Parts: sequence; C-alpha cells; structure tokens
Amino acid sequence: MEQNGKWLLLFGVWLLYASFGLIVTSLAPLASLIIEDLAMSHGGMGLAMGGWQLVYIFAAVPAGILLDRLEPRIALSIGGLIMCLSALARVYAVDGWTLILGVMLFGLGGPIISAGAPKVVVSTFTGSSRGLAMGIYMTGPAIGGIISLTATHSLLLPLFDQSWRAVMGLWSGVALGAAVIWFALASFVRASGNGSEAREKVSQVQVIRELITKPAVIIVLFMSIFVFMFNHGLNNWLPELLQSHGLSAVNAGYWAAIPTVIGIAGSLIIPRLATPERRFHILIALSVLAFLASLLLRFAEPSSLLSGLLLQGIARSALMTVLILTLVELPEIGERYAGVASGLFFSAAEVGGVLGPLTLGLLYDPGAGFSAGLWLLTGIAAAMVMGAIALYRRVRFASAQAPPAS
Repeated sequence: MEQNGKWLLLFGVWLLYASFGLIVTSLAPLASLIIEDLAMSHGGMGLAMGGWQLVYIFAAVPAGILLDRLEPRIALSIGGLIMCLSALARVYAVDGWTLILGVMLFGLGGPIISAGAPKVVVSTFTGSSRGLAMGIYMTGPAIGGIISLTATHSLLLPLFDQSWRAVMGLWSGVALGAAVIWFALASFVRASGNGSEAREKVSQVQVIRELITKPAVIIVLFMSIFVFMFNHGLNNWLPELLQSHGLSAVNAGYWAAIPTVIGIAGSLIIPRLATPERRFHILIALSVLAFLASLLLRFAEPSSLLSGLLLQGIARSALMTVLILTLVELPEIGERYAGVASGLFFSAAEVGGVLGPLTLGLLYDPGAGFSAGLWLLTGIAAAMVMGAIALYRRVRFASAQAPPAS
C-alpha cells in the first residue's frame, strides 16, 4: 500500500477512536448533573458507566469475526453509526434505566472500532512503524477524553445553559461526522487500488478454540481484565474522586485530564520501545506505576494527587497497546486472524471494564469517599504486576523449548 493511503486510513481510524473516547468519558464529568436530574444513586450511575462494557463482552468476538469477513471500510462505518445512536439515545433518557439502555447500545458499536483499529494497522503497517501507528491511533481516545473532561464544565455546559443532554447531542454529531469521514477516506484509498485483498473464508469458531488453548494467550486475556478494571474504574470516577478531595467541578475536570495528557505522549513513545526483547520488562514497569498511583491518589495533598495522576497517565498510556501488540504478533495470529484475536481480547477485557466502574460506585461511601475503591485498585494493580511477570516467564520458557533455527 502506498504511504499516503496508509496514513489516510490511520487518520480515519484515529477520528473514529477519538469519537469513541469522547463518548466513553462523557458520563464522568456529567455524573452529578445526571444523578440529580434522573434521580439515580451512585451505584446506579456506576451501572450506567459500565453498561456498555456488559454488552461489549458478548459483542466483541462477533465484531472481530465480522472484521475478518467484512472489509473494514464498511464494518468500521457501522460501528461509528452505532456510537452516534448511543449518544443520541442518552439525550432522550427519562430515568436511570433508559439511560443505561442508551449506554448499552454503545457496546454494539464500540467493539467494532476497538477491534477494527488494530486490524487496520496490522494489515497496513509493518516493522517498527506498526508500533508507532498503534501508538498514534491510541492517542485518539485520549484526546477525545481530554476534550470531554476539560470542555464539559468550562465551556459546553455554560454554552448550553447547563444542559447535559445538549452536550450528549454534540458528541452524537461528532461520532456521525467521524463515521462519514472514515467511509469517504477508506473508499478513496480503495478506489486508488490500495484496498484489502479478498480474504480466505475460514472457521472462526475453530480459530477461537485454538487461540484459547495457548498459555500465552490465556495470560494476555487475564492481564486485559486487570488492566481494564483498573483503567475504566478509575477513569470513570476520577472527577468525582478529585471532588471528594475538595476540588471544584471545573478544577476536577482539568486535573482529571492530566493522566490523559501524559498518556498521549506515552502512547507515541512507549509502543515503539516495546520491541519483543523489551516488551515484558515494560509491561512489568507500567504495572508497578499503576500500583504506586493507586496508593498516592488516596491522599488529598496536591503533590500526592499530582504524582498519582502523572504515574497513572504513564501506566495507562501503553498497557493496552503493548498487550495487543503481544497478542497480534504471536506467530499463530498475525494479520490473518488479527480481527478475531482482537475481538477475543476486548471481550475478555471488558469483563474488567464492567466490574471497574460498577464496583467503585458500589464501594463509594459518603463519609469515606472512594477509600475502599482505591484499596481495590491497589489489589488489582498488584495482580497486574504478577500477571506481567507470569507472561514474561511463560514466553521465556516457550522460547527455550523452541527448536533452534537451522
């Protein structure tokens, strides 16, 4: 594929993933307004925040199969349209359950985007540029999250007369625009002769059965659960957590964006460094930083909060990207099965994506705030460290058992 075609496709994927990040984080800065307007509890809001992940768990593998059988130009456009409808459905929510249903709709479109992005990158980029490309598109949801967290209270709510529904309507329009632009760019690249070739039809069920018998794949899947439970739980409740430490809603939005800003830089740097010989050391180091962040964020002192947010940003910047790289670059996967493997990854990961925000919401105590939830995150981060070490040892063992190259 020509260089221009590669970067056009990457830009289109980036737009879709930025819309993904906008909508995923959209509930966090609006949580207090929505809780009051719809008469919801914190536990109910936690269920709403994790509702799309609940659907995602069951939709991710079919989405991956769809991506391996249908060209990404069409599949990703469908995913973008479903994200648009999910945000639009929230605009018309009349109570907690209708909000939850609107959020759940996102779980049908989201996995097409998150599994389709690595599929596009693996099929269009090779060598060291693959890690760079994955790092670039991973800045999409990060930038989307920054916009959502920082602009909601400081700009959009005053502009829209404090209407959280109008903010959701805006994000719905952004997702629709991203889907249209992606389809146009992908169609242009395809018309220029840079489209994907027809792919062989194989039994995806058999592929899944083979993948889940591989020890390294199983460890990666468990790692994905830990990573998503930590990231989604903390990310969704971070503005509320910071407000419980005494910050105003506006300042909490700015502070909550710090890990995302740091994560953008990390997404561009760390995946390129995560070559096979260094990948597992980086995984272990990132997991340790997540562990330290969970300890620091329980203190209200600005220096402790800032340090915790910086460490969280470094950790979240590349944990998922490095795990996906590890999975899709296994010899038995590669470009051919990147879609179904990515779908399997995200299907497992969103188990943690559901449990994270839901559990932190249930553990919230008006007197103690998020103290119990932070202790849970500390335990999860410790499990991430142990999982990264286990994966490192397993891959080393498999390499030692492999016959030498002739």
